[in-house]
Amino acid sequence: MSEKVVFHIDVNSAFLSWEAVYRLRHLGGSVDLREIPSAVGGDVAKRHGIILAKSIPAKKYNIHTGEPVVDALRKCPSLTLVPPNYELYEKNSKAFMGILRKYSDVVEQYSIDEAFVDMTGTAKLFGSPVVAANMIKDEIHRELGFTVNVGVSSNKLLAKMASDFKKPDLVHTLFPEEIQRKMWPLPVRDLFFVGGASEKKLKSVGIRTIGDLAKADVKFLKSLLKKQGETIWNFANGIDVSKVEAMPLDNKGYGNSTTISFDVVDAQTAKMVLLSLAETVGHRLRKDEVRIEVVSVGIRLCDLSYVSHQKVLPFSTNITKEIYEAACSLFDELWDGTPIRLLGLQTSRVSKNENNRQLTLFDDMDYEKLEKLDEAVDSIRERFGLDAIQRASFLMQDKLDHMNGGISREKRTVDYSKEKVE
Repeated sequence: MSEKVVFHIDVNSAFLSWEAVYRLRHLGGSVDLREIPSAVGGDVAKRHGIILAKSIPAKKYNIHTGEPVVDALRKCPSLTLVPPNYELYEKNSKAFMGILRKYSDVVEQYSIDEAFVDMTGTAKLFGSPVVAANMIKDEIHRELGFTVNVGVSSNKLLAKMASDFKKPDLVHTLFPEEIQRKMWPLPVRDLFFVGGASEKKLKSVGIRTIGDLAKADVKFLKSLLKKQGETIWNFANGIDVSKVEAMPLDNKGYGNSTTISFDVVDAQTAKMVLLSLAETVGHRLRKDEVRIEVVSVGIRLCDLSYVSHQKVLPFSTNITKEIYEAACSLFDELWDGTPIRLLGLQTSRVSKNENNRQLTLFDDMDYEKLEKLDEAVDSIRERFGLDAIQRASFLMQDKLDHMNGGISREKRTVDYSKEKVE
């Protein structure tokens, strides 16, 4: 039986790299964004003003992913900012995954820019793990123009830790026999699943490195961090039994939220936002041929406080109208009139597309008609685009997108005629 071999492949500064390659290869640009202080950043005016990705030179200015654009510009006034373009990212991600699937039929896409690959038993085809990893890395660079790091090990956790070692464009191994030398000296915060709060608790009891954590008493860690304590102790010792999953797991819930570009101060506008979210969520449910039984609504107010509430429906559904009406009912129970900054609509208790609805004597809603209407609308949008058909109520105003949530429209593509490409 072949020894287990797992790769973790991670695109270096993915969003920024993909933008840089597109400008160089397709827009005639001469400046490589990866070689100057640069970042992908949202629109401050629309409350999406955070850094989404940054170049390695930008790190010298202590610029962090997730920080406000205004703070990044304060640190580096000459920072080159480019807008997000998720359509471009999705195309690059698809091409990236396509190359990985040439080397193995067991590829688990972990995010848009990273994946696990089970390479067990492929040595006769591609050579040793390090040779194969370099082969993949170099083909991606040659064919697609961007660089990746490849972590090589015998399980997913160690492979992921290895890919986070020195960047960019490198292959690193982290096999069990290398843990003490390569992983244990690292700060405990570098361990997967250890966040800021956990790091603070661990440091308070003298645990500063991954090695300290690995040597700690697991019962003590469980008393300090509950179940997480045992999990990170296992990780610190290189223990991970999870498998590379070739097929994506079924969704346990569907939802969307949107940060609104203005403070919402009236219920009518808020419910229009909820309708746009219900349109998107309902479309996704029907596309995946599933139904839900639980609807929840979340509201982030202008003071950044957050409230949410949920309700269980009598029967499972994927009808937009039904989801929307449940959301409006929850909104009326939740909202106290404070200006709203964000609205979210989540659903859960997902089941396969089996209609178990039982009509009651007092229910006069024509569910079959509503389902056929939704199917017709979905068909038109699939064929002619999301804007081919929309509710008349959205035509009366221009502030709200009729299908909201997820990746906002302004992030989906970029009008490069308005961009300065050097």
